[in-house]
Amino acid sequence: MSFSGKVKEELARTCPPARHCRLAELAAVMDMSGEWETREDGVSRVCVRSENIAVVRKCFTLLEKTFNIGNEIAVRTAVRRNLHRDSSAYFLYASGDCLRAVRHANVQAVCCKRAFLRGAFLASGSMSDPGKSYHFEIVCNTLERAQYLCGLMQDFELDARIVRRKKNIIVYLKEGDRIVDVLNVMDAPLALMELENVRILKDMRNNVNRKVNCETANINKTVSAAVRQRDDIAYIRDTVGLSGLPEGLRDVALTRLAYPDASLKELGELLEEPVGKSGVNHRLRKLSEMADKLREGKEVPL
Repeated sequence: MSFSGKVKEELARTCPPARHCRLAELAAVMDMSGEWETREDGVSRVCVRSENIAVVRKCFTLLEKTFNIGNEIAVRTAVRRNLHRDSSAYFLYASGDCLRAVRHANVQAVCCKRAFLRGAFLASGSMSDPGKSYHFEIVCNTLERAQYLCGLMQDFELDARIVRRKKNIIVYLKEGDRIVDVLNVMDAPLALMELENVRILKDMRNNVNRKVNCETANINKTVSAAVRQRDDIAYIRDTVGLSGLPEGLRDVALTRLAYPDASLKELGELLEEPVGKSGVNHRLRKLSEMADKLREGKEVPL
């Protein structure tokens, strides 16, 4: 099962104890994936369609507990066949005067806003696998619905964005921190913990990779510098010789040729009169400047 499917399974098992919260969640599900009609006698009827049976079961449970109209609810399954695969769609049909309370649900309290967001995600939301990327979205049919959802999410300081994708309007979150927050808002603690574990592992891997890359870069830099220093010293040796160099420069030049892989610290300790890293670096820089002048055909005083 996908991570998005796990989140919906967990949310489908959550049933708010308060009636007003159940109304808010029902309002979201039916607003996002329901088709309403009102008969001539004034009785409301709704058909909720979903690819996820857990969503339909949740809707059934909410209706039964809120209005006690189990006998007026029916669930149907339809199988669609095509060249590639078969897929099922689940339909819930409900009717009754009480359904008008769903259409006019008051989503003002914080708990009701949480319930509404939970219902909206159940009806038309999805999440990417956090091991690959962080992406949370809810698909809306109209800009008004998207703006309303975005406003609810902003109430919880979730920096939701809106983007158009073909005929739909998408409300989405991209940052891992924000997706953790929205799972908390929708009351999905198990999915939240799984996501946090994935984030911790990814952060650890990223830190290790950064350290390895940094160390590799430092090693490459050190090796490149040592090769350049050796080449400069060899050029001086082959052109004017090393015997005329000042004693300190000659000592470091001969030591570098003898120990091409030594670090500056090690090189300083190997000299006849040991010096620190800065002293070794200063002498090698002087040798490099001498080699550059010789390459340019300039005279170098020894």
